[in-house]
Amino acid sequence: MNLIIQSLNAVLTQQAATIQSIAQMSRAEKIVPINTNAIRLENVQCDAKILQEIQEQCLVAKLDVYHGSQHQLSDFKLVAMDMDSTLITIECIDEIADMQGLKPQVAEITEAAMRGEIEFQESLIRRVGLLKGLDASALQKVYDQRLQLSLGAENMLKQVQQAGMKTLLVSGGFTFFTDRMKSRLNLDYTHANVLEVVDDKLTGKVIGTIVDADEKKRTVEKICAELSISTQQAIVMGDGANDLKMMGIAGLSVAFRAKPVVRAQANVALNFVGLDGVLNLLYSS
Repeated sequence: MNLIIQSLNAVLTQQAATIQSIAQMSRAEKIVPINTNAIRLENVQCDAKILQEIQEQCLVAKLDVYHGSQHQLSDFKLVAMDMDSTLITIECIDEIADMQGLKPQVAEITEAAMRGEIEFQESLIRRVGLLKGLDASALQKVYDQRLQLSLGAENMLKQVQQAGMKTLLVSGGFTFFTDRMKSRLNLDYTHANVLEVVDDKLTGKVIGTIVDADEKKRTVEKICAELSISTQQAIVMGDGANDLKMMGIAGLSVAFRAKPVVRAQANVALNFVGLDGVLNLLYSS
């Protein structure tokens, strides 16, 4: 087993003492630089107690740490991503609600759902209901003025697309935004909820099947079947409780800036580095 440690900064120079401490604790055979911001400690010997101590030390030092085998880039054929707070920095529904002066109420429901305290379908129905009567032009305002890609998103997508992987954006958010992300980022597949609009006003309803945790999982399974690959050949990224089911069938699950319940169940948690930090877990040859 290896430990892969990453930082937003030059890890070997700015975190040298911490790296040496972890290397000794884990009885690593070798320290191998991956790049300026990431290193691999090879053939470590960590029991659960030592690993927990290392994880706590890394958290204090704002380092991301992964314990396991390093994967081959060629092991994977699909990258599936949640959108809100994963591929992008915002929760779109919260920002739409802000146009109604209802952001605090909607954000409170969003957070409870992401922590797994409310069923996602119930939370979405409640939140969308609060948007009734809002001018549909608010969606474009959110896209133009507030939507930003997460750190490392463009580099991650560039690298996986160059490696020949397909990309899927599957979201409990809305097609208004996923459609634009698909075009902007050259994604292969998207799936999200459809907001009902009548006379240029939101009705407070969603059309069709709600994209909840089960639907996200079914979508990953469906795309994998279309590509004639196993779900173990998929990397799945998410941040909230409604991502856990699709993450659970992946060959590599990535929790990005995630809630504790998600970090605890993912193969790797990226708390500090960007989405492209996943690339440091993958051998290119």
